[in-house]
Amino acid sequence: MTNRLTRRSALATAAAAAAAGPALAAPAARPNILWLVSEDNNPLIGAYGDPLARTPTIDALAARGLLYRNAYANAPVCAPSRFGILTGLYPESCAPADHMRARASLPRDLKTYPELLRAAGYYCANNAKTDYNSDVDPAAIWDASGAKAHWRDRPAGKPFMAVFNYETTHESRLFLRPTEGAVKPAQVRVPAYLPDTPAIRGDFASYYNLMERMDGQLAERLAELQADGLADDTVVFYYSDNGGSLPRSKRYCYDEGLRCALIIYLPPKWAHLGKRPPGSKVDEPVSFIDLAPTLLSLAGIEPPREMQGSAFLGHRARPAKRYAFGMRGRMDERYDLVRTVTDGRWRYIRNYMPHRPWGMHGAFEWLAKGYQDWERAYRAGSLNADQSRFFQAKPFEELYDLSSDRDQVRNLAADPAAKGQLAVLRTALDRHMLAIVDNGFIPEGMAPEGYEASRSATYPLAKVMALAGLAARGRPENLPVLRKALADPNPVMRYWAATGLLILGGEAAKARAPLAAAMHEEPLAQVRVVAAEAAAGLGDTEAVSILAALTGEPQPWQVQLQALNALTALGETARPALPALERAAQSQQEYVRNAGRYICAVLKGEYRPDYPVFDLARMMGRAG
Repeated sequence: MTNRLTRRSALATAAAAAAAGPALAAPAARPNILWLVSEDNNPLIGAYGDPLARTPTIDALAARGLLYRNAYANAPVCAPSRFGILTGLYPESCAPADHMRARASLPRDLKTYPELLRAAGYYCANNAKTDYNSDVDPAAIWDASGAKAHWRDRPAGKPFMAVFNYETTHESRLFLRPTEGAVKPAQVRVPAYLPDTPAIRGDFASYYNLMERMDGQLAERLAELQADGLADDTVVFYYSDNGGSLPRSKRYCYDEGLRCALIIYLPPKWAHLGKRPPGSKVDEPVSFIDLAPTLLSLAGIEPPREMQGSAFLGHRARPAKRYAFGMRGRMDERYDLVRTVTDGRWRYIRNYMPHRPWGMHGAFEWLAKGYQDWERAYRAGSLNADQSRFFQAKPFEELYDLSSDRDQVRNLAADPAAKGQLAVLRTALDRHMLAIVDNGFIPEGMAPEGYEASRSATYPLAKVMALAGLAARGRPENLPVLRKALADPNPVMRYWAATGLLILGGEAAKARAPLAAAMHEEPLAQVRVVAAEAAAGLGDTEAVSILAALTGEPQPWQVQLQALNALTALGETARPALPALERAAQSQQEYVRNAGRYICAVLKGEYRPDYPVFDLARMMGRAG
């Protein structure tokens, strides 16, 4: 214990010295900028008031810097979040960047922040994660990108911008064995939405202990900065790329999935760029879409108009924002569409696919023992209402008062007392989605997906949003509108009409004939998938055969995956498709393979919560 405390004290001292140490290098005309980025963690940090956290390095940085209480990723998983950080664009404005592990194309005129900094004379190094969810070539935008990239390789006299990514807290570190340390399972607080099981307590304790380990790594990096005589000329950011890795955090649009730590230290020489005194705690919401403009502003560069974020520090800082926005699209092999907004106290969530539960099995996330324990308890019927809700269909709208309901289990969307707040946040979200041209309503792989294409007359966003909202509400009185829209000339409108009929379930019986026609005659496969799932739910015997055919070639993998999601939702009704599902389970495309393996295991009676859908031998090389 004495050695551990001594080491922790030394690391904290190194962090403080790095923040305040003497400048040994030549004075700089522009600040260097150092980004220290951890993965998959909420602010379980002493400086944020967590009583179990052992984070002396981060705490020391916060004591001399600016601590943002309400900082948010714009997506609850790494690749879409990192797209926004790199570009200053919301991922849903440049689909398919809103989906996990996709390949979006950037607007023709947009330059990423390292390109803009390099053009202004900065040396830019990235060590080492990229995961930009786009067709951007890391080698083309960085001076150095890889495990050896470092500010020390810059030419003499150049200011630098350096990123160091730490995977120590990545969710995969919870999969194989507990991380022993000072925090023990008995000490942790289990949120109200989770059952109190040994595996869940073990994951929480491991998470705290990994945070302590990561904190020590940050201290080592800051000590390097100090040793190089650069501490007085370097602005230091610490943040995590998305929210936590524990159950119902990463991938989900609750605070646990989106709220992150953000601490920025500006040395005395550059403190005027912070607009606040050292040690300040900032309550106004900021989100990671603002990081690239803020970085450019600190460097004295005008952020390009194409960037949708705005600078909150530096020469070109803008007024504080009122809201932070987030989203959820496809998470690995599972499709969903969620949009959310928060002002720091209230969180409003809109579920456009309420017929899908939160807890759709994901092959990678289910490697965590916590998810396995949660599902076992659900199957055993031992959960209370707050804990079992995860495995059930979602409401269209959710509203939470974070000041009194930190775990977000009391949905106030139908509470008359919260009616005014609900209306305000509804309007804010609608305006935001229209302003950024949210093209997440376009099914993955279907035109006019993409930044330029979605900004054409072929994507009437206001009409699409209105129909999607009507569809997701699941009201039987809207059946005539949905039937009519199933014949709309625009395929995105037809998709949401079919989705609305699917959500209505048995209430859509009067639409059997147009659904049958759509699943046979619709030219767009993405629409055909939804029409067939809706028809299958109404007893159409041909629908499963159509879906089975769509799971294979020559369909694009996105269509195959959409068909597999539909068959998974149909459960036992999908049994006649088993031969096609077995072929999908052998696919070379990871998400198609995982979805196929899961539904095959379910239909064959082989599935259990720890069923090896994901290939563990490949896991250690995977991060996200």
